[in-house]
Amino acid sequence: MDVNKELQQEYNQFYEKDISEWRELGARAKAKNIINLSKNQSFKKVLEVGAGDGSILQKLNDEKIFGELYALEISDSGIEQIKKKELNLLKSVQKFDGYKIPFGDNEFDMVYCSHVMEHVEHPRILLREIKRISKYQIFEVPIDFSFSVDKKAEHFLAYGHINIFTPSLFKFLLKSEGFEIVEGKSKILDNKVNNYILAKKRKELSFIGFLGFNIKTSSIRLIWNILPNKYKDFKPQTYTVLTKSTDKKFEMK
Repeated sequence: MDVNKELQQEYNQFYEKDISEWRELGARAKAKNIINLSKNQSFKKVLEVGAGDGSILQKLNDEKIFGELYALEISDSGIEQIKKKELNLLKSVQKFDGYKIPFGDNEFDMVYCSHVMEHVEHPRILLREIKRISKYQIFEVPIDFSFSVDKKAEHFLAYGHINIFTPSLFKFLLKSEGFEIVEGKSKILDNKVNNYILAKKRKELSFIGFLGFNIKTSSIRLIWNILPNKYKDFKPQTYTVLTKSTDKKFEMK
């Protein structure tokens, strides 16, 4: 199955500009989450599916916690940016159609897929390919859900988010495809990312509008810090999960 041609063209041009401060900050937080979930494992050969411009790859390359890195990306501009980085642990970067992965069964110790599944038209097809080629996986998705998410459709679609998840819904999707949940982390935005957003909003909003946004953001962080862990899956801002491939196949009875 090929990715939609119009979508392919859009992503081909998406990374033509140099890395932005936003991508840099986001990559730090995403790489940190991957490292934290990998600390009790020994992953040598690791693949990123949907590598974008290679920002996460660069962070993981600098940390040197994995032996070999590989990358798949659907966009020409993303691949070009990755190659410019000349990462010493990166063994190959290949273009793919968004679904069919050109590697053998169980070829990788771990595959990670960070902020990709919300963009995928047929997520189950991609998940099956990821499961086929890897023993372990790390996924991270933004938690865009709210009870009024339908009123924000234009906002999320503008970012290419065509799937909306909660931690429970994403875990259900993974379990239904035979992934075993090893460990999951629900989080709110990293402090540096949050400060970047606040600085941008200060320029965009009126004083009253910014004051209201700042109060809302501060309240979220305050509540989050005192919230027991068992309730943090209710409305985090991101969910990151370590999974393991199993032979389970769910069938209708």
